[in-house]
Amino acid sequence: MSHEPERPHLWAPWRMEYIRGPKEQGCIFCRYPSEDPSHYRERLILCRRADAFVMLNRYPFASSHLMVVPTRHVSDLAELTAAEHAALFELVRDTCGVLQKAVNAEGLNVGLNLGAAAGAGIAEHLHVHIVPRWRGDLNFMPIIADVRVMPEALDATWARLEPLLRPLGNAALAPVREP
Repeated sequence: MSHEPERPHLWAPWRMEYIRGPKEQGCIFCRYPSEDPSHYRERLILCRRADAFVMLNRYPFASSHLMVVPTRHVSDLAELTAAEHAALFELVRDTCGVLQKAVNAEGLNVGLNLGAAAGAGIAEHLHVHIVPRWRGDLNFMPIIADVRVMPEALDATWARLEPLLRPLGNAALAPVREP
């Protein structure tokens, strides 16, 4: 018999839909920006340039967790041309400035998970995570229940951030085509 106190149960049934549901075929980072811009809200794309784009993370670590993704399908920094590298990190820099002001973030985590062993969920297509942070933003929920609390729905976050990030992109771009 255990003397450990019983822990409360918190349910997130929407996760099972993701776990058991069908997985999209192909690379979403190639396919999503190649679609008509009328689908960008559904695909969580906030802005697009010729060599990179910004989108919300569908499974965020924190509210307003963004990803900056090179347009070309590469898995490692060394595969980027000098121009692609410069374009990617210029968009990372610009996005950080807008995001920090938009959500009053006191700091940002900016990083890459290169390879599945490093935690990359989509290891075959490089992407840079930008996670806004605030003092005290971690609470008891991850500790006692392995649950993160998101104070805003993804669609509401998209609607709030898209008008601020859209100007970083180039609206005149035609949709890119999947390789």
